[in-house]
Amino acid sequence: MSMRTPLKDVRRLGSAKEGADHFWTQRMTGAANLVLSLFVIGLVVSLAGAGHAAVASTLSHPLVGLALILFICSAAIHMRIGMQVIIEDYIHGEGAKIALLMLNTFFAIAVAAASVFSILKLSFGG
Repeated sequence: MSMRTPLKDVRRLGSAKEGADHFWTQRMTGAANLVLSLFVIGLVVSLAGAGHAAVASTLSHPLVGLALILFICSAAIHMRIGMQVIIEDYIHGEGAKIALLMLNTFFAIAVAAASVFSILKLSFGG
């Protein structure tokens, strides 16, 4: 029997160098969401009560469609990373954690793809 702890096994390995990437991605998407959310709120308020033709006309403008697509992608990435942190912190079973992390990624991709498809369809007059 040894008096050594499991800490001896990781002493010389150093950090995984992944935490900072997660941190900065979460902060950058949060900042982008703040700016893009103001645009989306202004767009929704300006289109409140407008008919389908007016909305389609507004969304057919390339800058409006691009801003909406950027908002969707940024929000989906932010959502996935935020939920990943929650799953990693509160789910302790390794199999369940891996399954939930995979489902989280697939869900974020599905939401983003469906939303981008809808905007592109409206933008191109489909």
